[in-house]
Amino acid sequence: MAPLNSDSTSRRNPTKSRSASSTAAQLGAAGSKHSSSPGRDKPGAARRPSASAPRQSASPDAASVGIGDRIVVTIKRIGINGEGVGYYKRKAAFIDGALPGEVVKATVTKAEPTFLQAELTEIEKRSPDRMAPPCPVYDRCGGCQLQHLAYPAQLRAKEELIREAFHRYTDTAPEALPLRPIAGMDDPWGYRNKAQLQVGNVDGHVLTGLYSPGTHKLVDISGCPVQHPAINTVVEQVKTLLHELHIPIYHERTRKGAVRTVVARAGTESGEVQLTFITAADHLPHQELLVRRIRETLPQVTTIAHNVNPSAAPLVFGDQTAVLWGKERLDETLGSVRFSLSPRAFFQLNPSQTVKLYDAVKEAAALTGDELVVDAYCGTGTIGLWLAPHAREVRGIEAVPEAIEDARDNARASGAANAQFYAGRAERLLPEWVQRGVRPDVVVVDPPRTGCERPLLDALAQAKPARLVYVSCNPSTLAKDCQVLFGHGYRLEWIQPVDMFPHTSHVECCSLLVRKD
Repeated sequence: MAPLNSDSTSRRNPTKSRSASSTAAQLGAAGSKHSSSPGRDKPGAARRPSASAPRQSASPDAASVGIGDRIVVTIKRIGINGEGVGYYKRKAAFIDGALPGEVVKATVTKAEPTFLQAELTEIEKRSPDRMAPPCPVYDRCGGCQLQHLAYPAQLRAKEELIREAFHRYTDTAPEALPLRPIAGMDDPWGYRNKAQLQVGNVDGHVLTGLYSPGTHKLVDISGCPVQHPAINTVVEQVKTLLHELHIPIYHERTRKGAVRTVVARAGTESGEVQLTFITAADHLPHQELLVRRIRETLPQVTTIAHNVNPSAAPLVFGDQTAVLWGKERLDETLGSVRFSLSPRAFFQLNPSQTVKLYDAVKEAAALTGDELVVDAYCGTGTIGLWLAPHAREVRGIEAVPEAIEDARDNARASGAANAQFYAGRAERLLPEWVQRGVRPDVVVVDPPRTGCERPLLDALAQAKPARLVYVSCNPSTLAKDCQVLFGHGYRLEWIQPVDMFPHTSHVECCSLLVRKD
């Protein structure tokens, strides 16, 4: 779900924060909480409609519509949070659970000068693409926003999100946008290789799951259909062991108890699982017994780690991590690139789709072996290492020193001697290199959802790479940044969307921009 407890407000975990903007907060199940502008895309997390009956009211004028009023809306498209978007007397109306082509009745829950939010109460005309969500807690967990929409229609909706963003924020007409067909999945289930789940104790039962959007009510997501099956198996047994061993569960309000989060990551090739317990204090109760029972009952677990996070902030991980038993790292591969992952290390959550995305990056870079490539938001080096075999030199830049250490380790594991990684901010290092006569031929940027900060865009304009490859997880900020780059002499050659997180509203893009001169 990216999607499901993604690793930060920008879909990255603390070790994958960005040069331009450090990211921190834990996500809900779908992996991203989307920021947006009123009247364009609704702020906040996507929510499913409730079945509560609205009060009746006469059809109001647009200017006088208020909370509790009943409206009828034809849904035009899916919004950035997965909600249905239509118009009521020239006001944008955002209605969770409604689908394109449907005519729905809804009750207004928020009325602003330029937009309305409303709760779906009745479907007068049903979309042929509507389906029953296979997940039993889909309407409460908040991790997926689009399970009620058939998968081919999800892909069409995500393409439309990109067209809408460029139409709104650039001078590009929708029919002129060089948008390639989105790369979807043959089997869009069981793809997510990592889960970060809150732990709770409700009526004597240990739960592992996510907070329902807008609440602190924990929803257990046992057997989640988008998680790797090995993760579901391990987490279910962990719940049983925590209960049987009477290990105290952390209570957020009283700040008492021990275990607050369980993180499980599965190796997509090996099936091995790296398991981490995050506690509020530096002590994991019954640690030796817990480790022994996990080894006895879960042979697929090859690492058991303990992380301490005493902070009340929404960060998942604290700074202190120790391996209690097993391997220090989990081995993983993407194509021919090898990675060695510590418990906190970032790695893409959908490896098979990541290969499609990175292949698009490689195509856009069009490397011949003579180029200097700069990866301006390199994180743990995944994109840079993907390109290294085809380039003369790769330089990665990342603001988080721990991520740079991981990138250097990954470069050594993959034998990429031509890849160097630098801790710092791209908008500072890139101009310094240019001043010393080092100009990149290709620059890759993969920023957080907020997009590139203006100083970096200005630095790119100064560096003047012939090819600029922009990997984006937010069509709106992609379009806004492209509009700035158009003014700096770049043109958009093509956009390749990739569906990294099926059943969510999240869409990833690889875009190629080239200099006009």
